[in-house]
Amino acid sequence: MDSIYLTHDHELLREQVAKFIAREVEPHADAWEEQGHVPREVLKRMGEAGLFGLMYESQYGGAEADALTNLVFAEALSQSTYAGFIITVLVHTDMASPHLHHAGSAAQKEKYLKRVIAGELVTAVAITEPGAGSDVSGIRTTAKRDGNEWVLNGTKMFITNGVHANLYFVAAKTGAGKREMSMFIVEKGTPGFTVGRALKKTGWLSSDTAELVFDNVRIPADNLLGEEGKGFYSVMKNFQTERIALAAMAVGHCQRALQLTLDYVRQRTAFGGPLWDQQTIRQRISMLDAKTRAARQFMYHCAWRVTQGHDIVQDVSMLKALTGELVNEVVQACQQFHGGMGYIRETAIERLWRDARVLAIGGGATEVMLEEVAKRY
Repeated sequence: MDSIYLTHDHELLREQVAKFIAREVEPHADAWEEQGHVPREVLKRMGEAGLFGLMYESQYGGAEADALTNLVFAEALSQSTYAGFIITVLVHTDMASPHLHHAGSAAQKEKYLKRVIAGELVTAVAITEPGAGSDVSGIRTTAKRDGNEWVLNGTKMFITNGVHANLYFVAAKTGAGKREMSMFIVEKGTPGFTVGRALKKTGWLSSDTAELVFDNVRIPADNLLGEEGKGFYSVMKNFQTERIALAAMAVGHCQRALQLTLDYVRQRTAFGGPLWDQQTIRQRISMLDAKTRAARQFMYHCAWRVTQGHDIVQDVSMLKALTGELVNEVVQACQQFHGGMGYIRETAIERLWRDARVLAIGGGATEVMLEEVAKRY
């Protein structure tokens, strides 16, 4: 064990995930980058392996694990060099399905959660809109009650898993108040609910991202998720889980980039010897590794504080800001040390470089995170 927070079971989970990635992901994911999504049969195999319900109730197939165990999973997953695969999974496990876990009724969980954990249903969460990102209270999609139904109208943007998900958790305004919104369950194929367009991105190429359109979408009243008018607070609550998962992605990218670069500079020769002989390279890598290790320990401490029931909004906002910026510093330096090879498509370091950029934006931009930190002093 390399941390006071880790147990033997955590290491077994890390090994299980590493074996899955080596067998099912790394040899095949170039094709997924071309096609723009992760095959759903791969996700189903993850579900069958018991990796999709770590924190959920055992009666639905979950493992009832704690936040530290969930972090071990996210960090192990993030050792893949294909962030499109990583985010496809983490949106399902840490960003979308937790809304069902936290707020779903017994009937809703019985209907959906077993299949979510089994990987039979892939989930997405639809909050962001063309005019509302980190400012969740600015959403304009509406849901109006009409008898025994809700009627949804609006547009969502930048929705990960948006093209190929089966089940969507959608935020919509249900009152005049700025924060008066609710969460709803919408199944793929519901009349009036369409994928407006699949979005082309700089990175995360094996992740399907979409604009979603809701045009008089009628859903049963029972598809309200949690309390009416309390959706804003549900979103805020789950942001802490989401941001720890994104920090794990960032730390994982740092670790992989540093290892790839150490291997490269030790064998790449220039000016009569390996690049490792250059003092500036040795010292820069050493400092970047020190920063990565420090960020990792802070990340584990945040997850431990979750298990203790503490209010960690300030800590996690710091963590998200710190790791989102750090990963861009690390991967850019590592790409630089690869020279021209670092700019060639299909090399792991080039992929990590373009995939890392969004980690300072998605899930709460750095500037927004720092404001969350500052207003809690």
